[in-house]
Amino acid sequence: MTTRIACLGDSITRAQFSVDYLALLGRRHRHDRHHPPGDVHPTRFGVNGDFAYNLLQRLDAVVTNPPDVITVLIGTNDARASLPGYPVEQAMKRKQLPVRPSAGWFQQCLSDVVARLRAETDARIGLLSLPVLGQQLDGAAAQASQAYSRMIAEVAATHEAAYLPLHERQTEELRRADPPPIPYREATPAAVIGVLAQHTLLRRSLDTIARRRGLVLTTDHIHQNSRGATLIAEAIDTGLLTQST
Repeated sequence: MTTRIACLGDSITRAQFSVDYLALLGRRHRHDRHHPPGDVHPTRFGVNGDFAYNLLQRLDAVVTNPPDVITVLIGTNDARASLPGYPVEQAMKRKQLPVRPSAGWFQQCLSDVVARLRAETDARIGLLSLPVLGQQLDGAAAQASQAYSRMIAEVAATHEAAYLPLHERQTEELRRADPPPIPYREATPAAVIGVLAQHTLLRRSLDTIARRRGLVLTTDHIHQNSRGATLIAEAIDTGLLTQST
């Protein structure tokens, strides 16, 4: 049996700057003898820099050919926009946001996303809580990702969608790793391009870049290395797929 899964999200799902959790998800089902027979076909609906509002505008492509399962991993940019030092005005212009990002607007947009997916597909829907921003769990960035994850849990409960506890898994992983207290730094366009240049031109793996920076789950406090992406794949697999393939 083949399960078609649509993965909706931002740059973490687009996987130009992150390790590709869609590939890890497919690999788990092809090579893990603990999974029942079946194949997973993930389709990528990730756009760099997207807010929940942007995702809401591009659901036609998902509902036109409805999959069996839909995962939603959105809100990292909404959470970042709540932090001091985030270039909100530039983001509003670049992403054509009609209002200034806020927690309430994020929750409303995400609710509208799930409502439309519910109304126009028969897919099982799972909402992932956010990856941890940074790796100082008591820092403002990690606290913002936790606060927005709580809103995601509320939306999932309201619409009776599955809640996939990625933030909780990553928090546990960071607690176990006890990493050095490296302060969160907002990823500028230049910094993101720098990671891409190291990866493509210098042939450094994203994991090497992360290790050189002392980062456990990310390459730049935001985008995922293999350890972070594996936790995303595991959250999707255990929360939605293991019971259905």
